[in-house]
Amino acid sequence: MVRFRMEGVRLDQAVAEACGVSRSRAQEWIAQGRVQVGEKVVEKPSYRLKGEEVLVVPPEEKPFVAPQDLAIPVLYEDEDLLVLNKPAGLLTHPAPGVYTGTVVNALLGRYFPLQEAERPEEVRPGIVHRLDKDTSGVLVVAKHGGALEALARAFRDRLVMKRYLALTEGHPQEGTLIAPIGRHPVERHKMHVGGIAPRYAETEFRILATAGPYALVEARPHTGRTHQIRVHLKYLRAPILGDELYGRPSPHIP
Repeated sequence: MVRFRMEGVRLDQAVAEACGVSRSRAQEWIAQGRVQVGEKVVEKPSYRLKGEEVLVVPPEEKPFVAPQDLAIPVLYEDEDLLVLNKPAGLLTHPAPGVYTGTVVNALLGRYFPLQEAERPEEVRPGIVHRLDKDTSGVLVVAKHGGALEALARAFRDRLVMKRYLALTEGHPQEGTLIAPIGRHPVERHKMHVGGIAPRYAETEFRILATAGPYALVEARPHTGRTHQIRVHLKYLRAPILGDELYGRPSPHIP
């Protein structure tokens, strides 16, 4: 909210000066009933102020997802697809409160026009799957609507094989784990085997190498639940090394 007093000035001019906006924007706010003079809402831009207190309630501005020039290695590209090597530490798409430094910002900067959405986190040009912020790996992006539909169908029908490598603290049991995953009942930012409204989750694990208490594990998720591999490894008492959300900090991980 903005409060001010002026005298002998048109209302639209006063609002524009006090709020640092154009006169046309000030006129829009006045027409929307966002400007109160004294005790009354005034919708006449030409109203001449007489020293009354003016209260302006500007509309809430939607955060903007801007294009950025971010260096993300390209593994493959043709007229339909873009295959990126997403580094760890980079979000795939914007999230509430985080609107910069994501793969989507990079895509808008190089490949896609700006997109409008009610919420910035819904701006996902060409994105059909995602990787967690701290996970590095291959990200496939569709470059047009037909490719987007085909890729989405392939992921939905489980025609895409996903393979991850993880260093674990502990040796998980090998084989296929089927354990539904839902929201943690207390720590709502976490997922949990069981949990609230659990959904079917299936992951196949294979140990590739071991060194003392640690293991190099291949994980093949057959479903796509949030944090699925991390939650399943925690359930098997072999959390990912340095995973502070589902395991513990490690001196081996900076």
